[in-house]
Amino acid sequence: MEIRQMRYFVALAETLHFGKAAARMNMTQPPFSRQIAAIEREMKVELVVRNSRHVALTLAGQRFLDDARRVLALLDAACRDARLVSQGQIGELRLGFMMHAAHRLVPDIIRRYAQIRPNVKIVLAETTPGNIRQQLAQGELDAAITFAEPMAPEFDSISILTDQLCLIAPSGHPLALRDKIRASDLEDVDLIVAPEHIASPLYAAIMQYCQTAGFVPAIKFAPHLQHTIVRLVAAGLGVGLVPASICDDTMSEVVVRPLEFPPSFEVVLTFAQNSINPAVAALVEMFEDGGTTVADRSGA
Repeated sequence: MEIRQMRYFVALAETLHFGKAAARMNMTQPPFSRQIAAIEREMKVELVVRNSRHVALTLAGQRFLDDARRVLALLDAACRDARLVSQGQIGELRLGFMMHAAHRLVPDIIRRYAQIRPNVKIVLAETTPGNIRQQLAQGELDAAITFAEPMAPEFDSISILTDQLCLIAPSGHPLALRDKIRASDLEDVDLIVAPEHIASPLYAAIMQYCQTAGFVPAIKFAPHLQHTIVRLVAAGLGVGLVPASICDDTMSEVVVRPLEFPPSFEVVLTFAQNSINPAVAALVEMFEDGGTTVADRSGA
């Protein structure tokens, strides 16, 4: 049985009139009547009782009407959902992000995206920049917020934030008493920074900053997470160089100090040029249209 035949029967059951049902389906009555008869022959069931003045459903016809309506509703919903997915209106968006971006940047992006795509489920993957590169390449993420760095040619990036380094120190540390930190002030100071394989742009910025003052930094600990760096600094185990975007009034356990001539680096939205997920387009358009976020000011 074809779907159109099921629609013919529903039209007849709702009008109980062959002429009116045929008109609803944009048909003349004779071919419409033949279609109903063909359904009954195929099913080997009498669905309607008809005479010259009256059309009524049999018990089998009443049951078939209920089931046909459910089938057609499911089919219509499936067609509608397929169209909405193709338009990026529903579906799923797998968004990866660096852990320190969760501080202010990611909540604002999610809020804005949810306003324009409320029916798209956002699946968040909080990880490190090194893992983000791998997950994007393997197709495990649709897009990611990470540091700007060379990517495979099939990926594009849009700058969403210019961040810069700042110093965090435990309360009472000599550097915590200064208004601004020079690169030379960091010589022979125990530093706590993320390792190169985890956040290579951040690591490179730290190394270059110290080398401009003529020394190689003394890295005491190299944890993977920026928040772990904060906790180690708070425990008095050294000072940290971290993105300014995570430094605000909530970091009461450490002292935040600006750097003189601080290195800056870009935070970008990275995505596949030919992504098969239509939900990515709306995320990209948020930044291509020049929209700003609360984090746009964090590196200032």
